[in-house]
Amino acid sequence: MAIAASAPEVPYEGLPWRYHVEAWLTRLGFGAIRALPLDWASAVGGRLARWIGPRLGVNKRARLNLRAALPELSEAEIDTVVRGMWDNLGRVVFEYPHLPRLTAFGPGGRVEVVGVEHIDRAVAAGRQIILVAGHLGNWEIAPIAAEQYGLSVVHAYRAANNPLVDRMIVGLRPGKITEFVSKGTQASRRLVAALREGKHLGMLADQKMNDGMPVPFFGRDAMTADALARLALRYDCDIIPVRSERLRGAHFRLTVTPVLELPDIKDRQAAIAAVMAAVNARLEEWIRDRPEQWLWVHRRWPD
Repeated sequence: MAIAASAPEVPYEGLPWRYHVEAWLTRLGFGAIRALPLDWASAVGGRLARWIGPRLGVNKRARLNLRAALPELSEAEIDTVVRGMWDNLGRVVFEYPHLPRLTAFGPGGRVEVVGVEHIDRAVAAGRQIILVAGHLGNWEIAPIAAEQYGLSVVHAYRAANNPLVDRMIVGLRPGKITEFVSKGTQASRRLVAALREGKHLGMLADQKMNDGMPVPFFGRDAMTADALARLALRYDCDIIPVRSERLRGAHFRLTVTPVLELPDIKDRQAAIAAVMAAVNARLEEWIRDRPEQWLWVHRRWPD
């Protein structure tokens, strides 16, 4: 039986007082956002972020990353991408309280799902799947779609710094057959156990990991977590890249792409590097197509 999406119990004693204040404000804010229609909430979040984001220090990081990754862009085009990035991020945040209401299948759903036959083939063949995605569009859409499709997936995620806020966020995610585990040593053990139980995995592969491996990304090496490649090679899993794309407002497309071919390389480290290079190449392709929908504020490359 899968562990539901609820986060582990959080001890209230010993937490800094500011965590309690942040949690109270988050709960109040989520309640107010939930009272709005989804389209209104998404639009308000985008507008607020477009106003606040450019005034934050991390905005400089986004512009530096864009200049290095996409040097062909003019300053005006960079301005447009950055504004779009903040708009998308604000929408994602304000869409969180509405996640339990989103539907990916059936009439009236807000998520158009393309390519699900790739999952059907893998499941029919008795294969275990690692769904790999990035922080594109609304990255919470993939777990929702997997849950509603009936796919039992254990998702690794980076927990919010405030454990009380993290518990609230996890509680908004699907939880009947879906499990979320916070990245770390315990998560690694849980992912291995999940594969042994016959479950599938979900991972976001576009964040920096200091103890990862250098893998080309937009023409420069970026420290990349290689856990998904190690697991796929060790347990002979199918890696299926999944793209979340915002179409308009709070309407999305989820594209399931064909299985990545695992390299026939005897040297294990070389095979891991080849898998992660293929994953980064796929993410780069998607980001180049819709750069305003990726989180350029990440410190993805060394300065």
